[in-house]
Amino acid sequence: MAKKICILALLTILFSFGSPWIKPASASLPNGNRLKDPYAILRNALPIEQKELRELQNKLEETSEDLRGNRWSALNKATSRSQFLISNKKNQILQSIPDENKEKANQLIAKLKENLNELREVANEKDKSSFIEIKRKSLKKIDDLEALLINNEFAYSIPSEFDNLPRLTGRANVEIKTSKGKMNAIIDGYNAPLTSGAFIDLALKGFYDGLPINRAEEFFILQTGDPKGEEIGYVDPQNNTLRKVPLEIRVPGKADTLYGQTFEEVGLYTETPVLPFATLGTMGWAHSDLDLNDGSSQFFFFLYEAELNPAGRNLIDGRNAAFGYIIEGSEILNQLGVNDKIIEVKVLNGSENLKMKA
Repeated sequence: MAKKICILALLTILFSFGSPWIKPASASLPNGNRLKDPYAILRNALPIEQKELRELQNKLEETSEDLRGNRWSALNKATSRSQFLISNKKNQILQSIPDENKEKANQLIAKLKENLNELREVANEKDKSSFIEIKRKSLKKIDDLEALLINNEFAYSIPSEFDNLPRLTGRANVEIKTSKGKMNAIIDGYNAPLTSGAFIDLALKGFYDGLPINRAEEFFILQTGDPKGEEIGYVDPQNNTLRKVPLEIRVPGKADTLYGQTFEEVGLYTETPVLPFATLGTMGWAHSDLDLNDGSSQFFFFLYEAELNPAGRNLIDGRNAAFGYIIEGSEILNQLGVNDKIIEVKVLNGSENLKMKA
């Protein structure tokens, strides 16, 4: 029996579900989150504090709107500022990076300088397609630099009551093969370690292979992970009990992760989670309407629709845990339905970050 995702009554109007678990709509919605690109969301979700690198990253990300509007004067200023940051703030960036990673960081900074010089040239030439490609390469270098800032210690504490649950202490890359094609996803254990740990553990066990899409709601979700038979999740063969994963959501700027509580319950009515449901293919963990902490194996893909679910204003943020993003192949999601299935979930890398218990 598939578990359901708690949403507000606005979706009743939009989709006419007629389900008793839908709650009354709130009069106040959170402020919009501008980030819709999964790579940008994942960059901003890294547990790092390096203002020069963050400014460089944000400066490049913000060029998207100017590029759409052909505002080349603004693009020239942005690329000039980016060149300044990488040339004049190099020492500050390097000082933040652990000694064992400094040599690799130096190499990345040198390549990034080359990319930014190219970016300035194509901005002068008003070459939009080249600008997009070189910007993508530059942001990838920034991704790699930011990853070097993270030390081996896990950034956040997990309550001891969950010591028996698997946790992912970094990120993992997975390939999701469906009956309509393949997708590639990043699973974020930095900000959802227990949820990500449960997913990666089950993927490595082959739990999801062959399972059907058991729920498909247009412009809303595709859900899977409901095992065959009477069980509604993963039963641990060692103790023959259903493994339950608590609701787990990180709040920007907060030291502690929220466990077992929604944003609404703690008065965060206008906050956006570190991992928002803000793009097509956001992966979320399902729980029942009766218990926030009874998620076990079922997960869903959020079918982001800009007009119905504006980023930062959707009705799932703060009620369900996001734990990953489809970074390639998300267009396949619009082709999937209840007659389709997950053929295989393969962990490509990051399995070394999985710890079976504390």
